[in-house]
Amino acid sequence: MRKILFIGVILVFAFSAFCQDEIEYRHRSVFKGLKKVAQIENPVFNEIQIPDSMGNQRYFQGKFFSVSDKTNLGKVYLYIGRVNTCRAGGCSAPLQPSESSGPEYFDYFIIFDSIYTVLSIKIFNYQATHGQGVTARGWLKQFVGFNGSYKLEAGKDIDSISGATISVLGIISDVQQKTEMLKQVIHE
Repeated sequence: MRKILFIGVILVFAFSAFCQDEIEYRHRSVFKGLKKVAQIENPVFNEIQIPDSMGNQRYFQGKFFSVSDKTNLGKVYLYIGRVNTCRAGGCSAPLQPSESSGPEYFDYFIIFDSIYTVLSIKIFNYQATHGQGVTARGWLKQFVGFNGSYKLEAGKDIDSISGATISVLGIISDVQQKTEMLKQVIHE
C-alpha cells in the first residue's frame, strides 16, 4: 500500500513539474533567438505598457518588450505570449476556472525589427495534444517578413497542416493581432 501511495505522490509531483500555469518570459530560447536574429548578446528588457483599452482585451495573454543590448546600438521589439487551443475553452480564450479539463496551449515569442516586421517566431512550450506541426522551424519561417500590411490566410499565405488546423488558425490570428497591437502602442 505504501508503495502505491509513494508512486502516486511521485506521479503528482512529476506531472506538476511539467505543467506550467504562467508564461516563462525568460525562457532560454528567447535569449538564443535574440542572439541569433538580432545579434543581441546581453539583452536589456524594457516592458512596454499596454493601455487598459488594449490590455484588458479578452484574449490578451502576454507581454511586449523593447529589447536592446547594453550599448543601446541594437533595438528590437519582442512579444512573448500564449495561445490557448479550442479544447481549453476556445481558440485563444482564457481558461475559465470552472473548466475541469486541463489547459491546452502553446507559448511562443515573436521578434520584430524597429519597423514592426517579424524577424523570427518560435514556439517554446507546446502543451496541446494535437497540432505539434506548428512548432517546426521551417513552417514558422513563413511569418518572417510579415508587417501587418495584409491579412494572413491559412492555405494561401501560410501553409495548412493536416491535424493542426486549430493551432494554425490560432497562431495566425495571434501574430496578426499582436503585430497590429505593437504598431498601435508604439505610435501612441
